[in-house]
Amino acid sequence: MPRIKSAKKRVEVTERNRKRNIAFKSAVRTAIKKVLQGATAEERSDSLKAAYSIIDRAVLKGIVHKNAGARFKARVAKSVIRQESAAA
Repeated sequence: MPRIKSAKKRVEVTERNRKRNIAFKSAVRTAIKKVLQGATAEERSDSLKAAYSIIDRAVLKGIVHKNAGARFKARVAKSVIRQESAAA
């Protein structure tokens, strides 16, 4: 454990940020799962927009790297296209 006051504060801030980052990453994964589990094309479209928004916010806040965010969005869009072509 740190003895210096500033080091103690740094530990607290780091832990708080870590918890926030974990929650945000979890929200990204949940949004992606909602897109993949959408029953109709309209549900998938709506949840895809929401997932894009959450991913973009995570990138903006620096929680997810911009290339990783782009990769997430591309994979989700690709899976939605596959689901729609399989249903047709």
